[in-house]
Amino acid sequence: MKKTILTLTLLATLFSCKEEKKEIVAQPVIEETKEIAQFSPEMAENAVIYEANIRQYSPEGTFNEFTKDIPQLKELGVKIIWVMPIFPISETKRKATGGKDSKFASEMPESEQSKYLGSYYAVSDFKAINPEFGTIEDFRKLVKMAHDNGIYVILDWVPNHTGWDHVWLKEHPEFYTKNDKGEITHPKDTDWTDVADLDYSNEGLRKAMVNDMKYWLNNEGIDGFRCDVAGSVPTEFWQEAVPQLRKEKNIFMLAEAWEPELFKDGLFDMGYAWDGHHAMNKIAQGKEDVSAWDSYMEKRTKEYEANDILMNFVDNHDENSWNGTISERMEEASEIMMALSYLTPGIPLIYSGDEYGLDHRLKFFEKDTIPKTKGKNWEIFKKLGKLKTEKTALNGGKDKASYKRINTTSNDKVLAFEREKNGKKIIFIGNMSKENQEFTIQTMGKFKNIYTNSDFFIEKNQKLKMKPWEFVILE
Repeated sequence: MKKTILTLTLLATLFSCKEEKKEIVAQPVIEETKEIAQFSPEMAENAVIYEANIRQYSPEGTFNEFTKDIPQLKELGVKIIWVMPIFPISETKRKATGGKDSKFASEMPESEQSKYLGSYYAVSDFKAINPEFGTIEDFRKLVKMAHDNGIYVILDWVPNHTGWDHVWLKEHPEFYTKNDKGEITHPKDTDWTDVADLDYSNEGLRKAMVNDMKYWLNNEGIDGFRCDVAGSVPTEFWQEAVPQLRKEKNIFMLAEAWEPELFKDGLFDMGYAWDGHHAMNKIAQGKEDVSAWDSYMEKRTKEYEANDILMNFVDNHDENSWNGTISERMEEASEIMMALSYLTPGIPLIYSGDEYGLDHRLKFFEKDTIPKTKGKNWEIFKKLGKLKTEKTALNGGKDKASYKRINTTSNDKVLAFEREKNGKKIIFIGNMSKENQEFTIQTMGKFKNIYTNSDFFIEKNQKLKMKPWEFVILE
């Protein structure tokens, strides 16, 4: 890409011994700038992913307000921004509340209906921009700002269903699932009554969906997709679609799913570490001990191939809105669980607001906003991001560092493990309980606690003491 920079040159000439002032003329100077390289597997090794909730990120809830903060995300080691759906939201059956007693906006008092903005996941047009967030030009500025800062952008894609205003409902009703009466239905066994279920046995639907995804790759320069409830869409569709998408450019594909078959044959690069997330919540709440984590890691090794990537997370938009904030679910264990999400093989996620210590459940169907004051959480994510970025032993992509459990005399309360790659090693030791722990560990030596930048010594048969939820990261 070429960038034109205007420089000012003052021209003056003499005519017939008479000095005559000339206007300032703009002269173009051509300067080469580099475009961001297409995504490659190597770039995932030390990546941090950030989930951008545009509506709630700022009081304005616009692309522009988020865009101006993108350079700061580099401080946290962010390499991938996942932008929650940016598409127009259907008016028909627009939700006002969720859960078992969910209501549509149309059922609320008329004076209040306008405040219900609906679910991002009830899309009315896959090729348009939600005017709530700005314009397509504003979105392009977001992508450019990210790329200028070496950060990739993936779009949240909703392949399982559409809103009830989507053009396909009128032009292609054959794209949708129908009941015995021939009526289009919402997804089976869900309360997602604000969306219509798509029928992937229809060849026309499959072609239309791929074409709409290609549109964003080719016209707007995005770098991949996070695919909503990807496991609810037939794997056969992904086997047909993803190779076509990858022919357009090198992309990063994240599935909101855990099924191992979705990683095979170059389909999705990364899925959700749901079992790990649930284990962290239960351990933090005292419902499980470290054995739950060990079982999870053993299961993970058996079910997934070595080059599969899982996204480690302590929070996301669903968890925050429906199950509670990090501090609600994890309380005093919050920091050690954040650290564990970075130290475990995979890619860690930051959800909008958590870097600022988000302390309330964000409204899902209405306008809300996150805090914007840097404090303890910013420093935590900054330190962890620096380690993730710089330490080969924390690589978590397709060529990830190994994970080896280290035994202690308190295996049910203390989690200790070693990550290693190319001769570089990092050791994590953490008290995963609400009680003080005294234990010995099967390792010894002189270390640096690279989380606190302090020396740490372990002698043979030495008893180590750790307070509740205390941890060290040793090199």
